[in-house]
Amino acid sequence: MSCMRRLASLLLITALGALSTSPAALAAAPAAVDLGPTSAQSDARISVTVALHMRDAAAAESLLVAQQTPGDPQFRQFLTREQFVARFAPADADVARVVAALGRYGLTAERATALTLRVTGLPSDFERAFAVSLHSYQVPAHGNEPGYTFHAPLSHAVVPAEIAGLVSAVAGLDTRPSLRPHLRQSLLHQKVKPSSGTTINPPGLLTVTDFASYYDVQPLYNRGVTGKGRTLAIITLANFTPSDAFGYWESLGLQVDPHRLRTVNIDGGPGPPSDASGSVESTLDVEQSGGLAPGANMIVYLAPNTNQAFLDAFAQSAEDNEADSVSTSWGNWEWFWNLENSPVTDPLTGQTTSDIQATHEQLLRAALQGQSVYAAAGDGGAYDVNNDTGCVGPYDPTQTYSCTNTLSVDYPASDPAITAGGGTTLPGVQEFCINAACSPVFDIDVPQERVWGWDYLIPLCEALGTPDPSTCGIFPAGGGGGVSVFFPVPFSQVFVPGVQRSQPGQVWQSTEALAAALGVAATSFDLPANYPGRNVPDVSFNADPDTGYIIAYTSNVSGFSVMSFWGGTSFVAPQLNGLTALFGEDLHQRLGVMNLALYPLILSNQAYGGLHPPLRAISAGDNWFYHGSNGYNLGAGAGVMDVANFDRALQ
Repeated sequence: MSCMRRLASLLLITALGALSTSPAALAAAPAAVDLGPTSAQSDARISVTVALHMRDAAAAESLLVAQQTPGDPQFRQFLTREQFVARFAPADADVARVVAALGRYGLTAERATALTLRVTGLPSDFERAFAVSLHSYQVPAHGNEPGYTFHAPLSHAVVPAEIAGLVSAVAGLDTRPSLRPHLRQSLLHQKVKPSSGTTINPPGLLTVTDFASYYDVQPLYNRGVTGKGRTLAIITLANFTPSDAFGYWESLGLQVDPHRLRTVNIDGGPGPPSDASGSVESTLDVEQSGGLAPGANMIVYLAPNTNQAFLDAFAQSAEDNEADSVSTSWGNWEWFWNLENSPVTDPLTGQTTSDIQATHEQLLRAALQGQSVYAAAGDGGAYDVNNDTGCVGPYDPTQTYSCTNTLSVDYPASDPAITAGGGTTLPGVQEFCINAACSPVFDIDVPQERVWGWDYLIPLCEALGTPDPSTCGIFPAGGGGGVSVFFPVPFSQVFVPGVQRSQPGQVWQSTEALAAALGVAATSFDLPANYPGRNVPDVSFNADPDTGYIIAYTSNVSGFSVMSFWGGTSFVAPQLNGLTALFGEDLHQRLGVMNLALYPLILSNQAYGGLHPPLRAISAGDNWFYHGSNGYNLGAGAGVMDVANFDRALQ
């Protein structure tokens, strides 16, 4: 029996109960209880991250373009850590001004990275420094979710006038966990059907070896390309059990260095592995990226689930500059980063900045250093905010938890310095049980690889007697895609056919109870219409749980099992990460932002034609709003890679 068959024979088709990855449970979470002023609850010192503006960010953005333009003298001439600091880090005198200004409020500030300070002090000191009132909150335990406490300001922070213009964000005044992992499990009782011949294992039981077979990675392995000499990193907000990953790789017959994996705790780390924290996410990220690049070294940055720690993890990975590529599969609706209490106001200009802008500067630094960064585009189809909140429309103010359906995209996938991984569904006949006897079975035929959107399962929902997609649980599941209303369209997408502007008439409206449960002050927000924003995703791979993957995972509740029918764009981001290690080994150098190699293929008509087309357009399907096409589209981006051909194109 082959190693892959041995792994498949271990399958225990299980669910993990109410994982934090289930969006349906989010809106039903109890509202946080205000415990009163934080200073009255504890006299313990707290820490925040003060992000500093990059020096001459416009020049940095211009340099990024030059680094990615073939024929330019600076093409792929990436900066070392020391070169970045010399050219773009804040001047020492400016840093000293910020440290001194915060010191006058009793706060202690130390340089953490080139662009961040670690600031500690009493809650009352921070209140005086940033003109806020900090309150502590408690969220009771509910279902299988443990209770927790956090603190947050009652209003946006205001930067002291003497350092206005130097500070881009103050992260850590709000410590509420808010980021979501982007993975899903099949919900509708699918049976295991024999493989169609395009993979070794049946869809739903796929491994990295099947991925390599289907997307033409094998020719690289045949030439001995395994990612040797490259380092990839994962940024994640939950811990994991390393033996799960090593067992997964061993079961597939992959030869890996037993010392290849190193963990780095950010801000104290996320605590022990647990189902509730999202450890299954971290596990699959490591298994997928490391499995596709078995010769690569790996660093896993483990951070608590806070905006501050997420920012700190990106800052640390860029500061270390050890990883050639980085991926994350966590995020949330890009505008939540403005609706939450993380933004700060510059008193001189009146402008508001936030963690999202500070994170972008960390990603820009990584890009200038040649680090390729990937993010999952989300699993809410065209309606990211509805997926993240677990709330679907129509809006009804008489209901406790109610909201509108709003076209929206996820951050950090919407950042132009990141490559966003979207999702597809593999072709074939899917068989479902619609009764206890599982007879007869109900077939769904997917004739070709299509944009992942579970609207193709509506006939199954009708057969089950639940024709409403929301009630059936399939809306808005699909590959994340749409138009950012925060970041303008990057130069790489400007002339690409299929790139769109934001749709008109998009309004996020929710009840006050839902806004309180989400920790945001606003119950209504009009999204800009016809905004020429960054388009998401960039490129896709199979992410549909119904044609998905297995995960070898140790649950803190039920122990070890090999779980089947998992998917989500959480798989795509680490897959791109692992593939980049292969590309980097073959090119003998870093690649930088993959988008800046991807889109010129479309513009030069080299993407989909010729003897060795590097991309295959996804023309069928939709993600509940945006449809596939014979080119770039907001359902699957530029399509899917033929990996061996894409590697050839990079040469």
